[in-house]
Amino acid sequence: MSDTLSVVAVAIVCVTTVVVGGLGLRLSRRTSDFYVAGRTVSPRLNASAISGEYLSAASFLGVAGLIYDQGVDLLWLPVGYTLGYLVLLVMVAAPMRRSGAYTLPDFAEARLGSVFVRRLAALLVVAIGWMYLVPQFQGAGLALALVTGAPQWVGALLVAVVVAAAVGAGGMRSITFVQAMQYWIKLTCLAVPAFVLLALWLRSGAGLPSVSDAWSLPFSPKSPDDHPHYRTASMMLALCLGTMGLPHVLVRYYTNPDGVAARRTTVSVVALLGVFYLLPPVYAVLGRVHLPSLPAGVRSDTIVLQLPERVVSGLGGDVLTAMLAGGAFAALLSTASGLAMSVTGVLHQELLRPQLSRLTGGDAFGFGGFRLAAVGAVVVPFVVARYVEQIGIATTVGFAFSLAAATFAPLLMLGVWWRRLSRVGAVAGLVVGAVAATSAALTTFVAGPLDGWPGALLANPAAWCTPLAFATAVVVSLATPASVPRDTARVMVRLHTPEQVHLARSRVPD
Repeated sequence: MSDTLSVVAVAIVCVTTVVVGGLGLRLSRRTSDFYVAGRTVSPRLNASAISGEYLSAASFLGVAGLIYDQGVDLLWLPVGYTLGYLVLLVMVAAPMRRSGAYTLPDFAEARLGSVFVRRLAALLVVAIGWMYLVPQFQGAGLALALVTGAPQWVGALLVAVVVAAAVGAGGMRSITFVQAMQYWIKLTCLAVPAFVLLALWLRSGAGLPSVSDAWSLPFSPKSPDDHPHYRTASMMLALCLGTMGLPHVLVRYYTNPDGVAARRTTVSVVALLGVFYLLPPVYAVLGRVHLPSLPAGVRSDTIVLQLPERVVSGLGGDVLTAMLAGGAFAALLSTASGLAMSVTGVLHQELLRPQLSRLTGGDAFGFGGFRLAAVGAVVVPFVVARYVEQIGIATTVGFAFSLAAATFAPLLMLGVWWRRLSRVGAVAGLVVGAVAATSAALTTFVAGPLDGWPGALLANPAAWCTPLAFATAVVVSLATPASVPRDTARVMVRLHTPEQVHLARSRVPD
């Protein structure tokens, strides 16, 4: 019965995603519809959509698993995820909307007047998007395998097909409705079982979980040569600055009507994320009560899906498990949709669209090319996910945040707020940040977790990669003033002048 209900819940979520995404096909006719939903998305709808795409498999499954496994230090994880939007609100939300760009590479070229910087930014968008898509496919396979016994590749393939169909159907218009709907699905599916399990725990009088001091006391070393203060600080920096640099997050701000709407959107997002992130720690604590230890080979990522049947017997446990399975797939589909949308936009605009223009002799948008790019956006991470299944979901997501923090965060913050950023400095910062963060991730994947400072620095590279990238961009820019774009002053005025001022000036008679 549990398997049947879970399959039904997953099927309902997938079918609803495709149907709602198909509605965008009737509304998407122009280039701006596919890329930025015509720039007409209201703050409330956009806030739900951003929250929907941001709350990924790492949030739905990984956060609870990490807190269950490593203790109260990881309570900073949901704080960091939410705090990242506060930093984004203060630093770049409104200027990015005023830039008028469709994608992050568009902004890079507009700010620095360099096709090379644009192409480098496009490469990083695809790399970060694919790196972040891998754990979504991992989570899909893990969730479906746990509740139905199906091979892990089945869940990953299901998400890949549904996401490609939703993105290709109507681009950003489709994805906006899909992600807004899925935020409320996943919040409901996580909250209802949490309240039921919490009520049963309080009613049973089972008492507090029996845990070690390292689990319950903040900043307790997990081993003699552990460095919990550094790990926590680096994690917080990655989340705060990495959120700003995630391409699928930034692209949503281009859909707001103006900079004021972008700021209002961000305030609503902070509230919606704050409500959601109250729930994963509940599952972690209840997991310690009812599952004080996991069997060998069972990952802590699965704790959310395992709890209901351990606490509630019969149909009640089956229903709660099915709700969580449906919510997990909603989380996977919404985040994967946003990531696939950002990668699709770059692949189409930078690779397929120029080729189609040459073939047709014009600058046709080419809806067929957009849909082909949507397929390409999911195929590569789907294949990669088959070979890195042993890596934890939240770990892979953490490296994606570190890469974003070490590359796009310096580019955006300096590009928006510092007039003296040069083309050469921007390239140097992007390259140094990308090489440093990628090297740390690859070393960790290949060599496995290391002890002492080497392990701490490689597993949590944001604390040294990001300052290194910032310093490189600043020093090289100061050394190459000749490569500062001549129209920097005009671009900066556009980024920082409120839309009301432009509107008022346009109404003044000559």
